Amino acid sequence: MKHFLRVVTQFFVFLYCKFLWRGLKFIVRKFTGRCELQRICYNNKHGARRTLKIESSLRYSKNELLQSALSVHPDKVEKTIDDIMALKKINPDTNPQLGISLQASLLQIVGYRSLVAEVEKLRREPYDCDNSEHEEMLIKLWKELRPDTPLTGRISKQWCEIGFQGSDPKTDFRGMGLLGLHNLLYFAEHDKATALQMLHDSLQPKHNEVNKPEWEQKNLDKAIGYSFAIVGINITDLAYSLLVSGALKTHLYNVAPEMPSLLHFQQTFCYLMQEFHRFWIEEDPSDIMEFNRVRSKFHRRILRQLKNPDMALCPHFSASDLHLVNL
Repeated sequence: MKHFLRVVTQFFVFLYCKFLWRGLKFIVRKFTGRCELQRICYNNKHGARRTLKIESSLRYSKNELLQSALSVHPDKVEKTIDDIMALKKINPDTNPQLGISLQASLLQIVGYRSLVAEVEKLRREPYDCDNSEHEEMLIKLWKELRPDTPLTGRISKQWCEIGFQGSDPKTDFRGMGLLGLHNLLYFAEHDKATALQMLHDSLQPKHNEVNKPEWEQKNLDKAIGYSFAIVGINITDLAYSLLVSGALKTHLYNVAPEMPSLLHFQQTFCYLMQEFHRFWIEEDPSDIMEFNRVRSKFHRRILRQLKNPDMALCPHFSASDLHLVNL
């Protein structure tokens, strides 16, 4: 019985989407004198609420020009808007704001696609110890996080002090490739005070489990509970999953006036790092074995926030020149 009702429901939804909705749009256009894109632009403020609706309208359009607008090259956005205006028989002289609004939203849409491709390229590029640029970035990360401690060698147990698992950090970048290193270095460079504070906190004894002499001997197994660099790579994975799933569109469409860039993604990573640090302390896990549970719970919290189309994740770090707020 339940299966039958589900099939019937799906059938009526199909009929609505295929025929009734298109008929309703035709009636509304005749009544208002405006096409769907006009109604979206005039009835929604700039940001995710407007851009998500425009994106949906273009994706489900039967017109090839409107569908292809979602994947147009950024340099051709302006011409595409002109073509859409001509197709919809909209006079740009009497509707000047419409073209501006459509262009801004379309730049956000194609910019998001470009950002996904750029991030994916970094993720797929493996760390290469024979690449001088990769090595320089890694050494720079050490200097940012341990400015007063010289590194005794490229292969060294010292890397564990900033949260890597072994003597050679390159093995920890396998999952996220260069993307993990880029994010960690960006955080350490552009919000150094916060990064150093988080590293310091992560290395502190948990409660009173370790006395001072033991701590001074750097018995890191009983630290507060997580390894800074490894968590950074894990949070990079979380940010990546939010991006490729489209969940991050809400945030990026609300904070990027036009095309989202890698800078926006890295600033989002900084925000997620700080929020996870606070969340970890709130959860007060007994040991690192609870990491996956805490991470999954944190992931669900962020997803709930991003379901609000007016939501912009709010980084409180010095690197941000956008002054992002919860709209």
